[in-house]
Amino acid sequence: MHSRLTLQQVLELAQQALVSSGGGAQQSAVVAQSIAEAEAQGIRNVGLAYLPTYCAHLRCGKVDGHALARAEATAPSILQVDASHGFAHTAFVSALPEFVLMVRSQGVAVMTIRNSYSAGVLGWFIHRFLEHGLISLAFANATAMMAPVGGSKPVFGTNPWGFGAPQEGADAIVADMSSTATARVNVIAAARSGGPIPAGWAIDLAGHPTTDPQAALAGTMAPAAGHKGYALALLVDLLVAGLGGANWSFEASSLLDDSGGPPGVGQCFIAIDPSRCAPGFAQRVSRLAQAIAEQEGARLPGQGRAEHAAYANVHGVEVPDELLAELRGLAYPG
Repeated sequence: MHSRLTLQQVLELAQQALVSSGGGAQQSAVVAQSIAEAEAQGIRNVGLAYLPTYCAHLRCGKVDGHALARAEATAPSILQVDASHGFAHTAFVSALPEFVLMVRSQGVAVMTIRNSYSAGVLGWFIHRFLEHGLISLAFANATAMMAPVGGSKPVFGTNPWGFGAPQEGADAIVADMSSTATARVNVIAAARSGGPIPAGWAIDLAGHPTTDPQAALAGTMAPAAGHKGYALALLVDLLVAGLGGANWSFEASSLLDDSGGPPGVGQCFIAIDPSRCAPGFAQRVSRLAQAIAEQEGARLPGQGRAEHAAYANVHGVEVPDELLAELRGLAYPG
């Protein structure tokens, strides 16, 4: 059975659960916003379904729910942020005004975040840049769970990356994807439901492809498109940990359980002011988008999520009753 919640109810429930688990009011409000947006876009495994993990990590100290980020401009177009082992979302929001001024001034700028926690949906960060009319590239590393091509020991996380570009008269183009064939939360969800996973998602302990989610969890994730996904995961770690000073994926503690203390992962963002480049950028993008849309069956990246969000804004979202009961227990303990 399911219950239907408005997005405002999702936001309030998530925020209360985070506060009850030890999160500060300001920090929890930002993270709750990201959870509500993930639910609205149909990305359930990192929406309300991930909220119990957020709460568990607040209680065990894997993430500091009261952390205040510190930002330092190391060049006119480089902003380095120390999340102080707090949430990536609140560190990002606290530094965003200064970073946008950098982008306006220089035309392009880079922001790195270190000593951070899971980024969740990278599209959430990308949308914050789009609100300012900026093009952006986004990268985030995570706990090691993918071996390099030809190897068998996990070195890289799912290491998502994405980009966003505004267009005139329509939803912005937003791409957000992992360097692995799929996000690990999808394998975890399959293991819980008892169903198989598609071929090509993971490799077992013996190094063989598997459709068994339990064998996949014991083994490693497969890179997206083989060596191409491996190269992308390497790029993400180079930008996030190499340039930003975050832990390499293989150094980070697990984001899947309570062991090991704060993971110390990070994020990297590159933003560009299109007004400083080709004139009429958003109008020109709309022409490109139209050329794609004219082909039957062709879709722009992020279009499905935007449609989900438009529906959810009017009709709300359905939440499994079992999950809803768990979340209410976290929000209102005792």
